[in-house]
Amino acid sequence: MTTTSGDPGSPAGRWPRTVAVLTLGCKLNQAESEAIARELRLAGCLVVDRPAAADAFVINSCSVTHVADRKSRHLVRLARRLSPDATVVLTGCYPETAGMEIALATGADIVVPSRDKAAVVERLLGYEVTGSGERGAGSGEDGHGEAPSAALDEGDGRVGTASEGMRTRAFVKAQEGCNDVCAFCIVPRTRGRERSIAPEDVAAIVAERERDGAREVVITGTQLGAYGRDLDAARYGPAAVIRAVLAETAVPRIRFSSLQPQDITPELLGLWDDPRLCRHFHLALQSGSDGVLRRMRRRYTIDQFRDALAMIRDVVPDVAITTDIIVGFPGETEAEAEESLAFCREAGFTLMHVFPYSRRPGTSAHLLTQHVAEPVKRARMGAMLAVARESAAAYRRGFVGRTMPVLWETRVRRGDAAAGASAEHPGAATDGGHDKPAGVMRPGGDANGVPVWEGLTDNYIRVYARTAGDVRNQIVPVRLVAEAGDGLWGEPDSGASAGRPVAPGWPEDARATPGRAGSGRIDGAERGRPAFIPLTRVERR
Repeated sequence: MTTTSGDPGSPAGRWPRTVAVLTLGCKLNQAESEAIARELRLAGCLVVDRPAAADAFVINSCSVTHVADRKSRHLVRLARRLSPDATVVLTGCYPETAGMEIALATGADIVVPSRDKAAVVERLLGYEVTGSGERGAGSGEDGHGEAPSAALDEGDGRVGTASEGMRTRAFVKAQEGCNDVCAFCIVPRTRGRERSIAPEDVAAIVAERERDGAREVVITGTQLGAYGRDLDAARYGPAAVIRAVLAETAVPRIRFSSLQPQDITPELLGLWDDPRLCRHFHLALQSGSDGVLRRMRRRYTIDQFRDALAMIRDVVPDVAITTDIIVGFPGETEAEAEESLAFCREAGFTLMHVFPYSRRPGTSAHLLTQHVAEPVKRARMGAMLAVARESAAAYRRGFVGRTMPVLWETRVRRGDAAAGASAEHPGAATDGGHDKPAGVMRPGGDANGVPVWEGLTDNYIRVYARTAGDVRNQIVPVRLVAEAGDGLWGEPDSGASAGRPVAPGWPEDARATPGRAGSGRIDGAERGRPAFIPLTRVERR
């Protein structure tokens, strides 16, 4: 094994030089992987975020569906093929559902249950120093911890990243666990009961990520609407943690993760008067049929969900509302499937995560009868995905011709032209936690030597542009000029060209707050940015 430089007799001398941190699943997993990666870097390790030869691997697994289980096992085998002598750590939800014996049988050297994830780095480095770390971790003989995250509300069981984009977007955990026991969900078993992090502590972590260079922070959790119920329900709630982050940090963008309709209140929505809060709400629907929702043991009706949509849109203009849908839940009739389709059309979601129901031992739905046949489930998936594509395209088209601040994230790699789908999540493919609708084309990589870059508006529109320079981690006002597969093409706004003074009253330092579309506010950090290359007439078609 390659080790860090130094005295080979010292602990640091045997620490792994390079560690690959690979993440499957939900935003909460991404937040935890970022914390692991940060701790490894502070220990002197080089952290990579893609499957590649490394001295050690940390695999943060998902168990939201049987396909996610399979991918977790596959990543362990892949790590072994890439670096046979590397130390492999398996953590996350898979050990909780599979049990310690089965998790160790994957070939991992160390298995750390989800509830002990904070000890991953200590276990890895301790194993490297002694060369004889104990395989497994203290979670009982069967390896089952208490338990997790609304992974069906946020995750897709696809490989994410731990370090790419960390300076651009950071994920911060505010809450973990779920006391609700929805019929389909394995999360309460893998993540345990609800536990909240104090508002001031969340704000301190956000400030730390801001110092690291993050321009956007995503506040995430298993059940964010339940935030604070374990602390003091009379004093705390989702609004409390948002207020703390707004008061104690200056990060330009704050994105608040998944909520449910019953969490939407006038008090909460009033906070969105602050332009630092991204105009994006993720409201997990799961089904558009009241009958199916009752069997799922969800805690709202379609009318309540409809009211929440109207309340959000009344208060937050141009808001993006994304959701999760399960098709083929046990007992779902043709009439109920049609009801779900009709409501999703009516709702006009910006993005829909569409899942086929996956039978999970340990959930009450596993015991239900009248399971939907796979061919029927596939047909319903196709119909729901068609609605998802239509709704997403309609939302994006409404912004063509407008100017929006875009946080530029990554350069589009050659070969990324098509947004792939999979059996796990045919509705979207993810790259670093961002969703790409299936069946659409993305702009290709470099064209005539000019790179294509991609980024996001605060209301979750993916934007592409050609620029000869490096615009990563910059917030730039961009005019949205044409459709481009899963997003829109952007060009520099003539009224926000380099060198134009910042609007009065707005700071000129790198932490200046970007304004809403049409506000004329310019992020002071973007002066002197590289010029964008306009689209050709052919590309505009």
